[in-house]
Amino acid sequence: MTAVPHFMALGDGPTVLMLHGVGGGHLAFAPQVESFASAGYRAVSWDMPGYGSSAPIEPYTFKGLAESAIALIEALAGPDREGTPPVILIGHSMGGMVAQEVLARRPGLVKRLVLCGTSPAFGKPDGDWQREFVASRTAPLDAGQSMAELAAALVPQMTGPGALPEGLKLAEHCMGLVPAATYRRAVECLVGFDRRANLPAIRVPTLLVAGEFDRNAPPEVMRKMADKITGAEFTQLAGMGHLMNLEAPEAFDAAVLDFLARHHHHIPPRDH
Repeated sequence: MTAVPHFMALGDGPTVLMLHGVGGGHLAFAPQVESFASAGYRAVSWDMPGYGSSAPIEPYTFKGLAESAIALIEALAGPDREGTPPVILIGHSMGGMVAQEVLARRPGLVKRLVLCGTSPAFGKPDGDWQREFVASRTAPLDAGQSMAELAAALVPQMTGPGALPEGLKLAEHCMGLVPAATYRRAVECLVGFDRRANLPAIRVPTLLVAGEFDRNAPPEVMRKMADKITGAEFTQLAGMGHLMNLEAPEAFDAAVLDFLARHHHHIPPRDH
């Protein structure tokens, strides 16, 4: 039996579950929890296994992370909500990969999908690039830096010129709270991700949100990803980087809430 991870929830209405990235935690979606709750949703932000108060998992794999997310979705759905897919899923960066993994394993649990700053696979197939990425992200820790020091150096490199200073402060704060051991496991897990083959199987209304200056998940990568998902919508936030929901919370929330309002009633997917 998979343990239900820790989460923060606010509001009442359709459940929106938000899955953070490698440097996140439930606070990484704090602005959204507030605004989506105000907009009539039950806004839930989790701590991925090993983050915050959520127990770590072993081995640290996308299969295990998806099973943890599924356990949480089932716990949130409860016995009184049978028949309709229980959640709207929002995944940022690595959380967007966990979301894709959930869709691949249990598509019936998700009624809407929002993917931001994420991709359907990570790195290049030869392996050298992946090794270099892991090394670049973990070298500061190997050299004795704290997660807070790593965050102070990394967050400014990940954001765009239009970012809100308060958003960057929150991003650094979140990343500084991540246990170094979890960060290492998450970064190592990340480089093995590849769900490209499943994109055409995603059959729910889907929105992809890219940051103009995101080098981790460049807009052109996300645009190609949107083309492979039936009926998916793509939007780009000008002046923003990888942490778009914290860099420009008002623009991000407006884009997502507009998408959800327009897809309030489910339209069955058209057959190919």
